[in-house]
Amino acid sequence: MLLWLIAVVLVVAGIYVIVARRDLLWGIVLIVVGLLVGPGGVSIFG
Repeated sequence: MLLWLIAVVLVVAGIYVIVARRDLLWGIVLIVVGLLVGPGGVSIFG
């Protein structure tokens, strides 16, 4: 559950960075990390 919340926060932060700060690279990095951490992706922590 905690990893799922962290993943959601990372994805939302990535979208915010892209839209608000116009920083595409950091936004994509945050979204990809969020997807990797989340239960839908490959969890880094097992």
